Parts: sequence; structure tokens; C-alpha cells
Amino acid sequence: MNSRDQEGSSGGSGRRLYNPYENLHGSFDYSPVKNVYQVPTAPEFLFQEEAAVQRRSWGENITYYTGSAYLAGAVGGGAVGLVEGLKAREPGDSLKLRTNRVLNATGHAGRKLGNRLGVIGLLYAGLESGIVAARGTDDNLNCVLAGLGTGALFKAAAGPRSAAVAGALGGLAVGAVVAGKQAVKRYVPI
Repeated sequence: MNSRDQEGSSGGSGRRLYNPYENLHGSFDYSPVKNVYQVPTAPEFLFQEEAAVQRRSWGENITYYTGSAYLAGAVGGGAVGLVEGLKAREPGDSLKLRTNRVLNATGHAGRKLGNRLGVIGLLYAGLESGIVAARGTDDNLNCVLAGLGTGALFKAAAGPRSAAVAGALGGLAVGAVVAGKQAVKRYVPI
């Protein structure tokens, strides 16, 4: 590495020189492109307020919870559908008919559970982000309140009694997850 490369590699402003040919052997003159490939070494934020926040934005939150819940539901429902499709075989069925039955059951159950859990993830993420914005703090109470509201909203069409029971179950489930997360942080060395 020559002296020009060494002085451009640190830059002194929290940036490093991007070198696409770093591990290749040969000579390349970096002076014409030195300022083009200055990449930051830390995350960049448009506003300074964003740098102080240590959580995902509401859009990232909705995308994460909805997508991961839908994926988990689709995989879990697909597994349930696979078992149902295998159990539903009848004597004398051809291989083509058995395969079709398994695929139909897997797709139906996976789609059904995936959509349900995706909606629950969407409701939870929206409520959690709204509660954080309304309260102005980011603590575990927001998660429990969002779980309570999610359960109540998800079962609201079934009547007030079902909504209250589902809300209580949602709040308890999220409370258990939050308590488990705190226990893991405290007792499991990672």
C-alpha cells in the first residue's frame, strides 16, 4: 500500500475509502476516484432526532411484524395441512390424487393461518407504534397494551364478550413474552 492509499483510507472524518480491488493484487491509481468512493463507517440519518432513537420506525415495525407473523402462520398452517392431507387418503387413491389432496390441504391451511397471523401482526404493530407515539415513552407497558388491544380488535366482530376475552388473552400472551425476554436477558449469557 503506498502513501496515497494510506492517507485516503481513513479520511479523518469517520469515513473509509471503499476499495473494490482491495483483495486483488495489482496496481491501481486511486486519485481520480478517491472522493467518489468515500463511504461512511457509521449509520447515516437524515435528521439528528433519528440518530437518538434506538427502535425501528413505525413503517419498519409494521413490515417486520406483519411479514414475520404471516410467514410463521403460513409455515405452521402448511405443516398442519400436510398432516391433514396425509390423513385424508383413501384406499385405492392414485399417487397423483394423493399428491393433489396433500397440496390442496397444505395450501388451504397455510393460507388461512398465514392471513390470520398476518392481520394480528399488522394490528399489533400499528397499535404498538400508536401507543409509543401517544405516551412518548418506549417501555414494556406499550407492548402489553398493544397485545390487549390487538386481541380485542381481532375478535371485535364476535361480540363484546369474545373481544374482552381475546384482549385479556392477548395482553397475557404479550406479557409472558416480555417477561420471558427479560428473563433471557438477565440469566442467559449471550
